[in-house]
Amino acid sequence: MKTVVVTGGSAGIGLAIAERFAKAGWQVALLARDKERLAEAREMLAGHGPRILDIPTDVGVAAEVDRAAERVVAELGGIDAWVNNAMSTVVAPADKITPEEYQRVTATTYLSQVYGTLAALRSMKPRNRGAIIQVSSGLAIRSAPLQAAYCGAKAAVGGFTDSLRSELIADRSSVTLSVIYLPAVNTPQPTWARNRTGHEQVIPDPLFDPRLCAEAVYSAVRDPQREIWVGRSTVMMALAQALAPGFADRKAAGMREAQEGAPMAPREGNLEVAVRGPARIDGPSKSRTLGTRQEFVTSRQVDLVKAGAVAGVFVAGLAARSVLSRLVGRSRY
Repeated sequence: MKTVVVTGGSAGIGLAIAERFAKAGWQVALLARDKERLAEAREMLAGHGPRILDIPTDVGVAAEVDRAAERVVAELGGIDAWVNNAMSTVVAPADKITPEEYQRVTATTYLSQVYGTLAALRSMKPRNRGAIIQVSSGLAIRSAPLQAAYCGAKAAVGGFTDSLRSELIADRSSVTLSVIYLPAVNTPQPTWARNRTGHEQVIPDPLFDPRLCAEAVYSAVRDPQREIWVGRSTVMMALAQALAPGFADRKAAGMREAQEGAPMAPREGNLEVAVRGPARIDGPSKSRTLGTRQEFVTSRQVDLVKAGAVAGVFVAGLAARSVLSRLVGRSRY
């Protein structure tokens, strides 16, 4: 029986990912900080049949991640897939976020993926198989205001992963690496995050179902892809940043007010310690959530489109050359 490790697996996208694998018959190891919520998540998933292991872990601490990986190998027999999903954020203007807060967001959102990847490789490389999934965000491609710490940490994930992927290719390793770029998703996280804006955080439309993200992750394990872009908004953000970054800057500037909802007092949130709450997948905005479960684009599909475009340009060039040759030939008489 195959085993997957999911960090941040007690709620939101992580719990949706864990549920998808459990339904497919995988053993699942859940890593998160809150013991009570982890236990609740384990009970939720246990009904699907396979063994569920809940391991209280601060993924921003390398030693805790290593201990969790060792326990998974000892109790579940190995690691076939590792999903680095855990994250944290501070919702505030960039110059109002303290150095300590930047360090903590970096630890939980970027370094946790490094630690998880290294732990997974220790199990996977000797067996020459396995899939590592980095859950990133469209905000790693096109940053947004009030999210500087989070955007910077997510952007770092791509650089680390690309470097490691090239090393695995050089080593002729069969271990695969995939980065999943997510859109705005309806999870409990906005109600838990540290927030100093004076307003509730509003996640702008379009808002997607966490189960769509889970389906993209599951597909990347079954059919490894270099990258997957989930949701139309992620694709549009990538295109805007690539083709017109100045325009994208101005559009992003307009997102600041759009993220500010009802007035609220500053909230400490879950940056340093977990906040209490049930093990649930969906956030508070289900009425705005799109129901699609298949809206994602893989890098293989993008490569095919690029290849088709290049072929089209080549054919057009040959046709233009043929027409020009005929015209030149006629002009000689």
